[in-house]
Amino acid sequence: MNDTQQLADRTVRRIGFGAMQLPGAGVLGPPKDRHEALAVLRRTLDLGVNHIDTAQFYGPNVANELIREALYPYPPDLALVSKVGARRNGAGAWLPAQAPSDLRADVEENLRSLGVDHLTAVNLRRHEVDDKHDVPLEDQLAEMAALRDEGKIAGIGLSTVTVEQLDFALSTTAIACVQNAFSLVDQSDTPVLERCLAEGIPYVPYFPLGSAFPHMPKVMEQAVVKEVASERAISPAQVGLAWLLARSANVLLIPGTSSVAHLEENLAVEAIVLSPADLSRLNELS
Repeated sequence: MNDTQQLADRTVRRIGFGAMQLPGAGVLGPPKDRHEALAVLRRTLDLGVNHIDTAQFYGPNVANELIREALYPYPPDLALVSKVGARRNGAGAWLPAQAPSDLRADVEENLRSLGVDHLTAVNLRRHEVDDKHDVPLEDQLAEMAALRDEGKIAGIGLSTVTVEQLDFALSTTAIACVQNAFSLVDQSDTPVLERCLAEGIPYVPYFPLGSAFPHMPKVMEQAVVKEVASERAISPAQVGLAWLLARSANVLLIPGTSSVAHLEENLAVEAIVLSPADLSRLNELS
């Protein structure tokens, strides 16, 4: 199994860190334990992580500020990846911010809050709205390409996109990565994953252990996952993450946590190799 992937202008390990869980409950407000949140970030570098995924709207304004406080000045090999296309209001609602001017403003705000003049990649999160307010993907990609040409981002990523949208994007510009929902219990995005694999594009699954929403399937609740975990003396979460690494060579993981112990458990997955028999049993869930 390859242990690195090319992500825009950086070579990164296949397991990075997602900063979404650092702010408070509901990805809103300050962390419950600021000391622990900063310790988690510093421990990521101790353990060799060189890919951190964040967004200005995590908090909002919380995750990036924590990253800067904990890690600045950044190691030269660290890939900082953010995303644009959404904002938060005072009540914590997720609002679309899809206009090209919004994308530019939010890239600039990410640069400012992280204290850098260049990001490895920025993911354009497509946020579907009604026809009257929809922004053409072509216009968004043009603005993202302009930001890349100006040196503010090295790569353009896409998030929450269909195969058709990915194909259109590839017809207009280079795409550095794709972030879509994918897990052992939700493989509906397989066509996008396979298209990325064919094009040599890193695929970064969010909700890698199943939906975060109540009453939706969770990887760790599946009987076969618990059985494999027990037999291998690892956790069900590690089974789900190890399955993703085995699923496709272009998968990059960014599991998030606000706990140092959980961080160490997540990163240990890099050394876990599921057997063909394990994979066969797990694949029956699909």
